[in-house]
Amino acid sequence: MDEQETREEYLFKIVVIGDSAVGKSNLLSRFARDEFDAHSKATIGVEFQTQVVEIDGKEVKAQMKTDSPETRTDSPEMKTGSPVYRPGKTGGSVDFLVNNAAISSFVGLFEDITRVPDQTSVMDVNFWGSVYTTHFALPHLRKSKGKIITICSCGSWFATPRVSIYNASKEALLSFFETLRIEVGSEIDISVITPGLVGTRLTNKEHTEKANAQWVPKLSVEACAKAIVSSAKRGDKYMTAPSWAKTLFLWKMLCPEILNYIMHFAFISWPKILSKRNN
Repeated sequence: MDEQETREEYLFKIVVIGDSAVGKSNLLSRFARDEFDAHSKATIGVEFQTQVVEIDGKEVKAQMKTDSPETRTDSPEMKTGSPVYRPGKTGGSVDFLVNNAAISSFVGLFEDITRVPDQTSVMDVNFWGSVYTTHFALPHLRKSKGKIITICSCGSWFATPRVSIYNASKEALLSFFETLRIEVGSEIDISVITPGLVGTRLTNKEHTEKANAQWVPKLSVEACAKAIVSSAKRGDKYMTAPSWAKTLFLWKMLCPEILNYIMHFAFISWPKILSKRNN
């Protein structure tokens, strides 16, 4: 055993679950080796990565593995694949489940959608993706008295124009986990995270311009992640980041009509005025 291994005080085993070819292996590579390949091919079988980090002065080792519905223990790839993988073997306890699936297929006014059925994928990923995973993880989380961390959105309680379907999927997610929290009681801890605008691919320049939200301050991915970890350590039931977004909830409760007027002007009327001026 080398010196690095002897200094590790904690070991966490992480399974990243998702459909094939959505970037799970790249996610692990980015975390473990700070590498990202936009042209990488779909991983056959499973991907393993390890990384040691220091948190609050303690050495923490993360063993990470990808998994997907396409991974089958009776497939030829699994029988002849990585020597670390052993078909039929079971892992240890499930202590944490982090639900972070999210897409947004349309940015614009609802009446401009040409085919509403094309938007079902948003609900399939944002809502059902977390529901299915949670359903299968619940028995294991009960045994370990584990914790569920669900990444929702401020859009779940604060209506933002031009992303109506996305907001609806996140509101459904919020309602589901609030209900589940009552059902499971103290056996499983459930934390709901409602971030504002975070600097990811969902909030790139193209999307924010379509939503007329380029003026809204963005929270960095790093700052958001640190806030979520700190919230989990405190045992918060809810966490909103950035903190100033909490004031929007007060506006919504105290003067909803005024807030709706401001939002309509900022996201609907003002873009039209600017468009006329430019033309």
